[in-house]
Amino acid sequence: MTITIGEGTCGIAAGARDVANMLGQRFPDAHMRSVSCMGMCHQEPLIEITNPDGKSFLYGKVNKKNLPKIVHFHRGEGELPVGNFIRSTDQPETEKWSYMGNQTRIALRNVGHLNPTSISEARARGSYQAIENILQGGICPEAVLEEVKISKLRGRGGAGFLTATKWGFARSAPGYPKYLVCNGDEGDPGAFMDRSLLEGDPHSVLEGMLIAAYAIGASKGYAYIRAEYPLAVRYFGKAIEDARAAGYLGEFIMGTDFSFDIKIKEGAGAFVCGEETALLASIEGQRGMPRIRPPFPAIQGLFGKPTIINNVETLANLPWILKNGGKVYAAIGTEKSKGTKVFALAGAVMHGGLVEVPMGMTIERVINEIGGGSASSRPIKAVQLGGPSGGCIPSSLFNTIIDYEAINATGAIMGSGGMVVMDSQSCMVDIARYFLDFTQVESCGKCTFCRIGTLRMKEILSKICGGRGTMEDLEILEDLAPQIKDASLCGLGQTAPNPVLTTLKYFREEYLAHVLDHRCPGGVCKALITHTINQKECTGCTICKRYCPAECITGELKKPETWFINQELCINCGMCKEVCNPEAVMVESLGLKAAHSQPARASA
Repeated sequence: MTITIGEGTCGIAAGARDVANMLGQRFPDAHMRSVSCMGMCHQEPLIEITNPDGKSFLYGKVNKKNLPKIVHFHRGEGELPVGNFIRSTDQPETEKWSYMGNQTRIALRNVGHLNPTSISEARARGSYQAIENILQGGICPEAVLEEVKISKLRGRGGAGFLTATKWGFARSAPGYPKYLVCNGDEGDPGAFMDRSLLEGDPHSVLEGMLIAAYAIGASKGYAYIRAEYPLAVRYFGKAIEDARAAGYLGEFIMGTDFSFDIKIKEGAGAFVCGEETALLASIEGQRGMPRIRPPFPAIQGLFGKPTIINNVETLANLPWILKNGGKVYAAIGTEKSKGTKVFALAGAVMHGGLVEVPMGMTIERVINEIGGGSASSRPIKAVQLGGPSGGCIPSSLFNTIIDYEAINATGAIMGSGGMVVMDSQSCMVDIARYFLDFTQVESCGKCTFCRIGTLRMKEILSKICGGRGTMEDLEILEDLAPQIKDASLCGLGQTAPNPVLTTLKYFREEYLAHVLDHRCPGGVCKALITHTINQKECTGCTICKRYCPAECITGELKKPETWFINQELCINCGMCKEVCNPEAVMVESLGLKAAHSQPARASA
C-alpha cells in the first residue's frame, strides 16, 4: 500500500502532518509519500491511498474524527467514506473532481504528483529531458530562442511582455557575465501561485532557468524568493544541490561548453521588490528601490551587466514548450495570449485553490464551473484581478475572457494571477481602501506622488468609510489617481490607483450611498452599521455574550426575549455575529448613523 499526503504549506496548516502520523501508526507497512499542494486547497488535508491491487482513492478534509472510517474501508471492514471521497480509479469523474477536471495543467503539470525533494521522481516525470535534448542534441541557443518565439509565451509576472523578444535584447547586448534571475518575490495579498510551484515542482522552475540561461548566454543565476516562503526556499535549495550533483548545474554541463550555476537570494518581503530594478538593487545589497528606465535590465541589469528576470510561472512553462514544441503551445489560448494561466482562486468562492486554465476561458467559467460559485449562497458581486495593482471587475462583466488585452480593457490587469471573489456582503469602498492601504505601506517612498499621493487617497477613502465623505472627495480621488499613475517610476505607483478607479467606475452607487446617505450597502464599514439581536432566531445560548470584547450584550439563559446589544457600548467588531450559530445577530446599515452618532464611532 502507498499513501500519498499533500504537505504543501496549505496542507500543513490544515493538519496534514498529524494525519500522516496517524496513518503511519495504522498502516506501519505502507510506503508513505509526501507531495506538495495538489491544487484543491479547499479540501486540505488531502490523502491518496493506493491499495496493493493498484486501485487508488483520493480523500479530502481528512482529520482524526473521520480518519477511522477511511482506515476501516481500506482494511475491508467498512463502506466507502462518501463524505471524504473525491475520486478513485473506478470513479475518476465525480462532482468534487470537476474542480481539477476542468483545468488544463502545463505549468502545474507535476505539482501534487511528485516528492519535491526527490530529483529521481522529478526525472521520472520528465524533468531535465528538455535541457538534455538541447545540450546533447547540439541545438544552438538561437534555435531555442526561436522555439520560444513561436510559442508566443508572454511573461506571467504581470506585464505580459513577449518572453523571446525580451531574451533577444539580452542575448545581443554586450557585456559579460550575463545573468538570469528567477523572480519569486510574490507579494500580492491572496496570491500563492509562485510559492506553490516552488514548493511543488522546483526542478521544472530550475530547468526553465537552465533553458533561459542557455538561450541568452548567461552563466550565473539568482533565484529571488521571499523569506516568508521557508518551504519554497528549502525545497528549491535542495533542488539546486541535487541538480548540481547530477551534473545539471556547474561547469561544462553534460560535457558541453555551457556553464551555469544558481544562488538563492531571500527577499525581506517588500512588495516593491517584485519590480525588476528594485529586485536587482536588493540582490546587489542595496535598498530595494526602483530606478529610471532605460537602460532596461536586459541591457544593463545586475551589477551593470545584461540580465533577464523571468517570473516563476514563465520559467515552469519553458521545459514543456521545448519538449512539445512552440506550435503546440501556441495552439492553446487566444490570438494574442497563448497557453495557460495559473490563478490563486480565493475569497467568497466554494472551491478555492490553484487553478490553471487555457487563455480564452471566461471569468464566469472559472468562478462557477471550477470554483463552484458562491460559498455563502449570496450573489457574487465582483472579482479582484491582479492583486493590489489590479482592479475589481463586476459580475456583469464576467463574460470577459482571460486574455491580457481583454482584462486590461476592463481597467483591471492580469497581474501575477491573484483572483479574489467577493459576494454581496463586500463593501467596494472598503476593498479599495484595503488595497490602497497595502500599496501605501509598501511604497518605497522614492516618488513623491506614490509616497504622498497614495497616502492622501487612503485618507479620503477612510473618511468615506467613516461616513464623513463629501462629493468633492470623489472628485479629488479621480483627479489624483491619474497624476500618481503618470508620475511614478515603477509599476507599484503606476497601478496603485487601479482598485479605486475600477470601484469608482463600476460601483459608484456604493460611494454615493456612503457619502450622501451615510450608509454602507455591504454592511462592513463600522461607523455606518449596527449589530442587533433577532429575538425570533435567538435561543438564549449566551455564546455572543461570552465572546463580546466590549461586554455590551445582556440577557438571561434560554430567554431570547431578554437579549439586547447596548448600541452605546458596541464597537461593531462583529464577534457576536461570527460566533452565533443560529445566526440571530443582524447587521444593518440604515443610514445617517454617522451624522448623528457619537464622534468616537466616526473613525473607520
